[in-house]
Amino acid sequence: MRAEIIAVGTELLLGQIANTNAQFLSQKLAEIGIGVYFHTVVGDNTERLMETIKLAASRSDLVIFSGGLGPTQDDLTKETVASYIETGLVTDSVAMERIEAFFRQRGIVMTQNNCKQALVFDRGVVFPNDTGMAPGMAAEYKGSTFVLLPGPPSELYPMVDRYAMPFFISLLPERQVFHSHVLRFYGIGESALEERLLDLIEGQDNPTIAPYAKEFEVTLRVTARANTVEQAEQLIEPVETEIRKRLGEFIYAEGETSLHEVLVEELKKNGKTIACAESCTGGKVASLITSVPGSSAVMRGGIVCYTNDAKHDLVDIPREVLETDGAISEQTAKLLAENIRHKLGSDCGISVTGVAGPDPSEEKPVGLVYIGVAVDGLPTLVKEVRLAGSRHAIVGRAAKFALFYALQRLKKGERI
Repeated sequence: MRAEIIAVGTELLLGQIANTNAQFLSQKLAEIGIGVYFHTVVGDNTERLMETIKLAASRSDLVIFSGGLGPTQDDLTKETVASYIETGLVTDSVAMERIEAFFRQRGIVMTQNNCKQALVFDRGVVFPNDTGMAPGMAAEYKGSTFVLLPGPPSELYPMVDRYAMPFFISLLPERQVFHSHVLRFYGIGESALEERLLDLIEGQDNPTIAPYAKEFEVTLRVTARANTVEQAEQLIEPVETEIRKRLGEFIYAEGETSLHEVLVEELKKNGKTIACAESCTGGKVASLITSVPGSSAVMRGGIVCYTNDAKHDLVDIPREVLETDGAISEQTAKLLAENIRHKLGSDCGISVTGVAGPDPSEEKPVGLVYIGVAVDGLPTLVKEVRLAGSRHAIVGRAAKFALFYALQRLKKGERI
């Protein structure tokens, strides 16, 4: 099956946003054995979009559109595709009720053009939009299948995972099961992970192994095709066992989750609490933890002690330590973690102090970061990490390293 992805939106051509939807869709289709042969971006212009549709239909079995399903006049994907496939548009009652409820809840008068978002093909399949307003849709015409998806990734990603993927699988000539295990890694880069698994990746057939970087960490998806889920599990098991043998120290979770979600769950499971003292990360660690629903059960609080005065006055770091060892040091990280734990009465204290850049500090290089983890009953752990990239990247990576080391300390104790 030959697939083609068409992103619709002049903002893409102007470089105002990146076409991450095409990357996501290509990865998802590859997992189930559908090859993507073409990526196209076209602006909000009916004539050019129609030309693009005709070309795609002449060479692809599956044509997937992202964008152009909104309420404004330049949202013209569904109208143009409907014209090409010779079908009408009708109002989807479920989508219309959702749109009306959205405006009622916010006390806003709904303008008439919002009704446009509830229009779908009068034949074919409708994909509900659980995170937005405009539903997706699909229809077959003269040997090609046309699938329309919303443009915002926050809407497209869950729609694909929940509704479009089963539809894509149904198009395959062999109705096999495609089953995946997702392993999540931290503390190792994508290239280093791939190098240590290169023989498995190069020799893959069934199951397939797909690594990809995501938000300063690496995810590995192992996917098998079989007649049943049980058979797929049997194919995945020896491959996953070998991956864990080689890289188990970097695996922090399975499935669709995040470091901060896993850490909060681990704290809840063990009835423990946590507190943070942050310098270079400026509260990023605490922000990630408190973004998890229910984190109030485990999060005692945090202090952003950005200056030396704040470290001394708020977290009781002795002046002589700051003057002798420096704010960016193993000793300061150790005391920050221990003192914040005691001051806020928590079971675990996390500290981060380092140089986020763009300039060095205390004659120490940009990217040098010390992370402290103080857990009741265990010696305080201090890790030195050396990070690269922009200030934003260093802060993000340092915060996730702090979460990772705290999680590992809680799970493994002194064995980390």
